[in-house]
Amino acid sequence: MLPFVTEDRDDAGRLGRGGRAARAATLVTRLQAMQRQINARNFAVLRINGRGMPATRKLTCVLHNWGAASEANAHELIQVYGEELLQHLDRSLLPVLWNGQGEHQTAEATDFAQFTHRLKGRKLSCSGIALPIRLGAQGNGYVVFTGSYIDASGEQIVDLHGRSAHIMTDMLAADEKRLFKTESLSDREIACLQMAGDGYISEEIAEKMGLSVHTVNAYLGAATTKLDSVNRIQAIAKAIRLGYIS
Repeated sequence: MLPFVTEDRDDAGRLGRGGRAARAATLVTRLQAMQRQINARNFAVLRINGRGMPATRKLTCVLHNWGAASEANAHELIQVYGEELLQHLDRSLLPVLWNGQGEHQTAEATDFAQFTHRLKGRKLSCSGIALPIRLGAQGNGYVVFTGSYIDASGEQIVDLHGRSAHIMTDMLAADEKRLFKTESLSDREIACLQMAGDGYISEEIAEKMGLSVHTVNAYLGAATTKLDSVNRIQAIAKAIRLGYIS
């Protein structure tokens, strides 16, 4: 995590936009490499917005390389299969396949078919595969690859599914970094969290760092508050996700 910077708002805004653009470019490069593995033409990342009752939730396209056709393609996919994809994500993490409208627009996973869910009907202008990701209360959705003829082996699907989970995790971590950027952890808070994450109790941390138990607990409490966590365990998990500790 970069230290807190005190530039004026305009400079800080430019830095923030530059950082977001760099992160997006890195994600795009990774996703393009993934799409080439299965002969796909494009990718899209769909995330769930809204919590609570199913009626309040919807899928939103947050990253893609569809170009000028992005709005139409995203609308078509979500309009046709959005509700079914939401329901599938609630009950299963099996990859989802569908065939396109064209005669040769198919998505195949011959040696992995029993471990996939196929959507019915040739309703879209492309075939595709959607890899469901569940990260908890937030960060849920799909990494989607579309094209004309998509042919993926079981080994490729397993590999892409794992890499897709990393993509969504990195996007969630970036979101959280933006939320907590003004609440950067101090070196002592990070050190205490790291040792707590390694399994040390407060007394052991105090002894190793040459601090009082009261001071160690104060550092851990401050870190927990900054990370908007309800307890030390949640704070450690969030600190790992944000890259503060390993």
